[in-house]
Amino acid sequence: MEPTEIIDDSEKDITHNWVSTSKFIWLCQMFLVLALVLGGCYGMYTHRYKGKPEVSVPENTQYNPKYK
Repeated sequence: MEPTEIIDDSEKDITHNWVSTSKFIWLCQMFLVLALVLGGCYGMYTHRYKGKPEVSVPENTQYNPKYK
């Protein structure tokens, strides 16, 4: 009978290796924060202020009103 080789995969398992688990969670958090910041910046860029619009203001509502 041949001896059975026992392979210990506990070092590679995420539930047994807390150091690699915390690194993975930290990297996921950093990726999510970066994605949210870049998404927010892109949203602000696409909805940015495009300039001063031409608005017609009635003469009687100006700072120095002109009445008829």
